[in-house]
Amino acid sequence: MRRNVFTAIGVFGIAAVALTGCQAAAPAADAADAPITIATIPMSDDPTAENPVEVLVELLEAETGREVEVTDVPDYLSVVEAIRSDHVDIGIMSGFPSALAVNTGEVDALLAWPGDDKPVSTCVVLDDSPVQTPADLKGKTVAFADQASSSGYFMPVSMLHEAGLTQGTDYEAIFAGGHEGSFAALEQGQVDAACTAFMLTEMGAPMFPFADGEWRAVGESAPMAVTGSVLARQSLDTETRTLLEEALPKVFSAENKERLAGYGGFAGLEPVIAPDPEFFSSFAEIAAVAGVDLEDLK
Repeated sequence: MRRNVFTAIGVFGIAAVALTGCQAAAPAADAADAPITIATIPMSDDPTAENPVEVLVELLEAETGREVEVTDVPDYLSVVEAIRSDHVDIGIMSGFPSALAVNTGEVDALLAWPGDDKPVSTCVVLDDSPVQTPADLKGKTVAFADQASSSGYFMPVSMLHEAGLTQGTDYEAIFAGGHEGSFAALEQGQVDAACTAFMLTEMGAPMFPFADGEWRAVGESAPMAVTGSVLARQSLDTETRTLLEEALPKVFSAENKERLAGYGGFAGLEPVIAPDPEFFSSFAEIAAVAGVDLEDLK
């Protein structure tokens, strides 16, 4: 597996998903034996654990018979930019960044996984914290993973909104550059709470660093209509597109759930192939709570 490092055009916040105005690179010539390229954000820094990105590469190479190359990017929106600019073929995204990206009209949803009735997010505090409910975070500092993260931003912001708290008025938000960064900020006392994926708190180390008795969950978010998707560049050739549509559901089978770790939330779910953009429309209301209007991000 070859790994590259790609820096998006500008390290941008949510508003910069308005991706027009950036010059896209010309797509490389497609060939049946060309490597399949994926943009990913870091999934684990634990050298003792199997890296889910490497597992993904191994499984995808086995199912497609093609070499797979990984491009590391710093955040979810950089994944979108890498796809939109034809630097990579695909990226795996949670629901909200998928909705933001598809709404630009410049990337395709290759497939998407519908949501279920489980809570997506929670906010975590240290066990000795005085915070007992989401409403108790008034006047506190809260760490979020990424401005385009479903479980690490949009859904917990919606949960806090339901508790009567407005971001920037009732609590201070910081963005830690990922779930691991949020946990580190909480552990080091830099924030009062870290909002994250409910699933991560159930996985334990290395994905969740706190032992039983060291932490508590404060509140649960609503479920999400779309769990995630695989986004693709619009210039992707038909042969590779079809190959991936057939291979990816096999990669994300239930039997691979444990090995895929952070990607395991999709494993075993039945995907929708080539979903219509309307499939993501339910995100508009929750995005508005976070101060994002999907209609402006074109």
